[in-house]
Amino acid sequence: MQFSNMITFVQVTRTLQLPDPVKIERYRRSPDLGPKILFFSGGSALRKTSTELTGYTHNSIHIITPFDSGGSSAKLRDAFAMPAVGDIRNRLLALADRSLHGNPEIFRLFAHRFPNKGNQDEFVRELESMIAAKHPLVANIPDPMRKIIRHHLHLFKHNMPADFDLHKASIGNLILTGGYLENHHHLDPVIFIFSKLVQVRGMVRPVLNKDLHLIAEMENGEIIVGQHNLTGKEVSPISSKIKKVYLSNGRKYPKPAKIVIRKKMNDLIHEAELVCYPMGSFYSSLIANLLPKGVGRAISRNPCPKVFIPNTGDDPEQYGLDLTDQIRTLISYVRQDDPEHISEKGVLDFVILDRKNFRYAGELDENFMQQAGIQVIDCPLISPETYPHIDEKLLVPVLLSLV
Repeated sequence: MQFSNMITFVQVTRTLQLPDPVKIERYRRSPDLGPKILFFSGGSALRKTSTELTGYTHNSIHIITPFDSGGSSAKLRDAFAMPAVGDIRNRLLALADRSLHGNPEIFRLFAHRFPNKGNQDEFVRELESMIAAKHPLVANIPDPMRKIIRHHLHLFKHNMPADFDLHKASIGNLILTGGYLENHHHLDPVIFIFSKLVQVRGMVRPVLNKDLHLIAEMENGEIIVGQHNLTGKEVSPISSKIKKVYLSNGRKYPKPAKIVIRKKMNDLIHEAELVCYPMGSFYSSLIANLLPKGVGRAISRNPCPKVFIPNTGDDPEQYGLDLTDQIRTLISYVRQDDPEHISEKGVLDFVILDRKNFRYAGELDENFMQQAGIQVIDCPLISPETYPHIDEKLLVPVLLSLV
C-alpha cells in the first residue's frame, strides 16, 4: 500500500479578540517561536515598535528603503555609488539584544557622530584612534566585534576619497560602508555578520541592493529629485500634492528604472504571516518599498492578513491626502506591479485606527472599503504619554493578535 506525501492546505475563518491575552502570553514565553510579521518601512517611526516587538518574536522581517539622499548618507552614496545604510543601521540597533555583553558599548559607538563644526584633520585623527583601538568608544568593545569594527573602519578610511567631508558623519554608517566595500558592494553579508554578533532579534534587509534615487512628480508639474527633498526635514515641506513617485538610476536625468527584486526577497515576503504597512513617511518610507517590480505580486500571492497603520503625527509627504486617499494610493502602488492580475482585494485586509483619540484627515469612503473588502479595526493606539503618536505598547499586542 502506498501513502501520498501531498500536503493539503485549508483556509480557516475565525473570530479574534483584540488584543488576545492568551496568544500574547504564548509569544512572550517563547519569542524564538514568535510570528513572522513583515514591515515595509524605513526611517525612525518604527524604532520603538521594533524594540517592543523583540519581547514577543525574534522572527519579524523588516524590509528597509535604501534610497535616503540627505545628510551623511548622501556623502557616502556620492563617494561610493552605494545604497543608503542609515535606516538599516537604525533598525539593526532597534532589534539588537541590549542585554548582551558588549552591546551597550556598540550602541554608543554606532550612534556617535562627528560634530557639525570642527576641523577635518581632527576628525581623521579621531578615526585613526578608533582604528587603533585607542579611542574609548572602541577600546571598551569586546572581541571579536572590536576587531571587525576596526577592520571595517580601516577599509573605509583606506577607500575614503581625499575630499570626503567627515562633518556630521555617523560612525555606524562608516562601519557598515567598510563592510559593504569588503563584501564586493553587497549589503546582505555585512548585515548578516552584525546581526549575529549583536544578536538582532529579527531580520533586516534592504528591498534592493542598488544605488537608486526616489523621484516625485507633483501635480503642479514640478519634478522633485531625492528622498530628502520630500520629507520636509532638510528643506521646506512640499506645497503641492504628489502625483507619482518612481525610482531612477540617476539624479541628473531622472527616468523610471525597471528594477526587479531578487528571488530571496520574493521568498521573504511569501514567508510572512502578517504583512504590515506601518506608520512613517508615507511615500519615502512606505510606498518606496513597493516600487521595485515583484513586490506587489509577492504581496498579493501571500494569503496572510495585510494591515495598514495610518500616521497620527504630521507627515508633510501626505499633503492633500485624506484617509481614503492614502488607502487608495497604497493599494494602487501594490497593484501597479501587475494590475491585470492583482485585484483590489487581497492586498489590504485591515486598517487600524484610533478614532477616539485622533482625528484623521477626511472621512472613510465606506462604499470603497466594502468593495475592496477592507475592515476597520478601531482600537486604542495612542496613550496620553505618546500623543499624538502611536504607543508601541498598545500597537504590538494588536498586531500579534492578528497572526
